[in-house]
Parts: sequence; C-alpha cells; structure tokens
Amino acid sequence: MKQKVLVMDDDPAILEVLEMRLAAMGFDVAATSDPGTALEAVEATRFDLALLDLRMEPMDGMRVMEALHERQPRLPVLIMTAHGTIQTAVEAVRRGAFDYLTKPFVRDELRSKIARTLATRRWARDRERLLTVGQALASSGVMARVLDAVAQATVEATDADRCVVFQLEQGRLVPMASAGSPPPSWEKLAAAATAAMDKGVPITASGPLEGAEGGTIVAAPLVVQRGPAGALVIETAARIEPVEDDLEILALFSSQAAIAIRNTHDLERLKSGAVAALGRMATQVAHEVKNPLAGLRLYVHHLEQRLVKTGDAEARELAGKIASTVDHLASVVAEITAFGRPPELHRDTTALHPLLDECLELARARRPTDGVEIVRAYDPACPAAQLDERELRKAFLNLILNALEALEALEGAGRLTVATAYSPTAGTVTVTIEDTGPGMTEETLARAFDLFFTTKPDGTGLGMSIARSVINLHAGELTVSSRLGYGTRVQARLPLEPAPDPARAPDAQA
Repeated sequence: MKQKVLVMDDDPAILEVLEMRLAAMGFDVAATSDPGTALEAVEATRFDLALLDLRMEPMDGMRVMEALHERQPRLPVLIMTAHGTIQTAVEAVRRGAFDYLTKPFVRDELRSKIARTLATRRWARDRERLLTVGQALASSGVMARVLDAVAQATVEATDADRCVVFQLEQGRLVPMASAGSPPPSWEKLAAAATAAMDKGVPITASGPLEGAEGGTIVAAPLVVQRGPAGALVIETAARIEPVEDDLEILALFSSQAAIAIRNTHDLERLKSGAVAALGRMATQVAHEVKNPLAGLRLYVHHLEQRLVKTGDAEARELAGKIASTVDHLASVVAEITAFGRPPELHRDTTALHPLLDECLELARARRPTDGVEIVRAYDPACPAAQLDERELRKAFLNLILNALEALEALEGAGRLTVATAYSPTAGTVTVTIEDTGPGMTEETLARAFDLFFTTKPDGTGLGMSIARSVINLHAGELTVSSRLGYGTRVQARLPLEPAPDPARAPDAQA
C-alpha cells in the first residue's frame, strides 16, 4: 500500500517535477499550489508526509504547516526553500518542521531526507507507544490497566477512530478495554474479532460506519498458549486506509495484550495453589488457637463478675478491653476457618432484592449511616435464582460494610448505591455495590484480593477473599474498579442456574 505525500509549491514547474519524482519513488502524491486545497486534502485523507514551500502567497509554508498540524498533529513536514540559512532551519524546526530542503535539490538529497523523515517518524511513534504499554505492563501487572494502555496506544499509533480489546470468557467475547469514540456497532467489531481468532492471523474488512461513509475494520488475534484468547480490533474512518505499518503495530500491540492475559492466568494459577496451601495451614493454626481463646474469654468473664462485686471501675474497664480484644481474635479465627474450608453450597430458590435489603439493614445497624444517601436501583425483571442465600448474605454484607467504612472517611457524607441488572440472554444477574468514597490507589486496588492485606487498623484482610470465593463457588465473577477521589465499584455476576455437573451426566454414569 502506497504512502501518501502532500506537496505544496507556488511554482508550477517545481510542483510538476516533485510530483513526477515522488511518484517514481513509489509514493501516492497530492500536489497543489492552493493552501485551501491542501487543508481540505488533509481533512479528507491521512498523509504520511508533507513537503511545503517556505515562501508562498497568500500563506507562507510556516503558516500552512501550523494549519496542517491542527488537523493532523503528527504529520511530518519538510520545508522547501531557495533561501536556506541556519536561521531558516532553526525557525522551521522550532515551529514544528522535521527538516528543510534547499532548492535546487542536491542529487539524492530529496530521497535520503524523505527516507530519514519517514523512518524517524515510525521509530518515534512505535517507541513512544510501546514505552507506554511496557510501563503499564511492568509497573502494575494488572490486566485491566495494561489492556487500557494497549487500546489507547493503538488508537494514537494508527489514527483509528476507536479500538476495542475483546477477551474470550466462557465461550463468548467480552469487551475488556476500549479507547476512542464509542462504536456504532459492537456486533461488527465482535464479528471481526471472531474472524481473526478463527484464522489465527490479522484480518481486514471494509464496512459502513456512520452515515453513508465506508471505513475499515482491522482485527488481530490475542494468542496465548492454549490458543486465541481474544482479539484487538480497530475501526478507522473512511478517509483513513490502514497501511502495512498500521498492521505491524496492531500485531505488536496484540502481542502485548496477549502477554497481559497470559500473565494474569499464570498469576491466578500460582495464587490458587498458594492460597489453597495457606488456607490449609491457616485452618490448622486457627483450630489450635480457637480452644485457648474460648477459655481466655471465659476467664475474662469471671474476672469481670468479680470486679463488679469489688467496685473497681478502672479494673473493670481494663477487663472490658481484654474481652474486646479476645472477641476480635475470635472473629479473626472464625474468618480464617471459613476461608480455609470453603463451604458446600446449599442452593435454593432465592430472591436477591430482599436479601440485599436485609444486608443493607444489617450493615446500617453496625455502621453509622447518618448523612449517607442509600440508593437502591433494582432491576424489576430480575427473577429468583438457585443460590445459597446464607453464603451470599456473608459476601454481600461484607461488601456493603466495606463501602460504608469507606464513606466514613467523608464524615458520613456520600452515596452508597446497590443495584441489580438482569441479562436474559446470558442468564445472569449482576449485583453492583458502589460508593462515592475516597477510592483506592493503584497499589491497593491491585492487592484487593490478597490474603491478609488490609488498610483498616482492625481489619483481617480476609473479607474480599471470602466474598470472591463465595461468588466463585456459584460459578460467578467478582470484579473491583476504583479511582482515587471518585469511589469504588464492586460487581458480582451470578448465573441464575447452577452449571450442570459433568460427573452426573448420563454418559458419565454409564
């Protein structure tokens, strides 16, 4: 695919010579002496390079260059002049030109400077975008942030209208990150992603975008060890036709996204093994501590009764503090035991909305909610589901308490939203618990599910892990998103019916 070059000069003879020489070099050339025509051309087409004469009327080359950069900021420009001086070169570069050419052109100078300009442009563009993605991959390792960085870098590098990163989850494509303008048709992007995954190589498809214009969709598969795990898809406007460089950069960024997904899968496998071992060890330790704690609590109770008789108020206060500490240790032991021994689910027909109302009331009884606006946004179409009400009560109560504790930092102000959304096609309901509290830092968010990690003075660091284990037992998914200064959103996606057990299938029993 030919690279496009815009040439502007008020000398018709030079314009004709340049057009011929550039066409012979393999470029698609648009030549004009009119500034208005040049600006219209840049608005309609993406150019790879512009050659502008310095001294023209009514607009000189510098002013035309600045107008071009308003429409295409990364367009490299070579200024042409028959009056080349050091001052001219410095001024041209200072105002945004890549370099300048002197007239008449020295043999091979035109070719060499154009080649150097395009090579430097590509190197700088790719280096900048890859540096952004690499920093995200190295600094956090959190897949969502890496995929966001990939999507944004892809849009900037290819001048696409939009980019979407799809990931394959439970047999269906889910958009995990996006950048640019919202797509007019998610279905077309998903179809291109599916085609790229089926073929295992980048694919290009033309299709109508907004209005009657036609654009291009390009998709590259995200390949991990087990095969395609998703696809990176861009959509361009009609005036932008992806070139070979765009396809190469898309393939490069898709590999970065695939690395993020693979690293996340590897980390989850490592964590699951470590968590299982830690859970077994923690359960044994908790069992050894549980009985002595019960005895200690009994001794403190007897001590409190004796101090009531003696009337020693100061000693009674001290005994009360000891009792509170023992109770806290007992609750930690109970949480460790619960985490170390995941329960067997006892599913029954459960109405989620009354369960969430109950959790809200329990949480409000434990935490002050004066000044907190509590919003219930329940989906009336949400049906009853086969769930374990007891285990979900523990999970939702913990998540709501976390939100109320976050709002305490705002001295009781703020808003807590509990919402549900029913998806008939997916057969799932999503429960959202969102607060307008202080939010979390990237480090805290990355460690939200880590065992024993907590930012609370009296926290155990097990609540989020227990909540996720309950949702996982229901074959659901628990996700957390947060922005510092804006609040936190926790979403639990639950299937309405339990997945069939392969071990109990008729074929398995035969």
